[in-house]
Amino acid sequence: MKPFSFQTPRLRDAASAVLLTVGLFAVSIETVAAQDDSAAPNTAAQNTAAQNSAPDGVEVISDIQYATTPHGPLLLDLYRPEQIGRELPVIVFVHGGGWKGGDKRSGLKIAAWLAGENYAVACINYRLLDVSAWPTQIDDCYAAVRWVREHADHFRFDPDRIVAWGTSAGGHLAALMATRPYPGNESTSSRVHAGIDWFGPSDLLTMPPNVVSQSRSFEDVAKSNGARLLQAPVMTVPELAKTASALYNVTSDDPPMLIMHGDQDPGVPVDQSVRLAEALKKAGVPVQLKIIPGAGHGGKAFQTPEARAAVRRFLKEHLQ
Repeated sequence: MKPFSFQTPRLRDAASAVLLTVGLFAVSIETVAAQDDSAAPNTAAQNTAAQNSAPDGVEVISDIQYATTPHGPLLLDLYRPEQIGRELPVIVFVHGGGWKGGDKRSGLKIAAWLAGENYAVACINYRLLDVSAWPTQIDDCYAAVRWVREHADHFRFDPDRIVAWGTSAGGHLAALMATRPYPGNESTSSRVHAGIDWFGPSDLLTMPPNVVSQSRSFEDVAKSNGARLLQAPVMTVPELAKTASALYNVTSDDPPMLIMHGDQDPGVPVDQSVRLAEALKKAGVPVQLKIIPGAGHGGKAFQTPEARAAVRRFLKEHLQ
């Protein structure tokens, strides 16, 4: 069991229920690649564009430093309502990009709309593979959650309603934020109250790029993103791979999760999400699995009213 360092009656009550819904609709210190991610650096013009592109009534605060690392500062973009009438539930959005690319700016298109519905959305950058290998990526995510709690009063966050949401590699990290507690000591909790995993790998050991096959040699496997992440061919470090895979970290006290995946995903097989949902259900964790017919690895099928409605319903059910 993985005890929370705080008590949340809402979550404790929710954990007693099991919800598995297969939805068929046309439709990611101190404190793999998705179609919707960009690796370009921020500029002042891009920050202005973010404000201009944000939903009406939404304030954008760009490039807030949330942690310091040996490789430099870690930044996030914050979207929140201009008019705040209550403490805001917080979405920590983690971009995709195969752990080697991508940028927090992708959260503007994918998640910032929630700031127009009385949420705060913190879209984070984290250390990529050209800078550092595992576990710095997940450690940076934990640091972002700590930052939210430590700055709750200043930004009017609700520290008892924090959600991890990620796409692709970011979905991998968001699922771990929900299932894998920080293994060390921390003075501020990095646990979240719910998780949203969009087409993220949940089992590195069975991801096709990490498995030798008729079409993939050991030399190929040794060059995969997963091998770069773990600094070894994934199949040669199974225990490490399990600690970096949400599937093997599931326990009964995990928070509710929404998992969404396209059934035609060419990069991350939909089975990665199906197996994670089954493990959560078996553990008694509330989980919703939405499989989008015809959808690939991200893209427009995840930007529909139906996709947003699924996210909205999940958050309303488990946070409000």
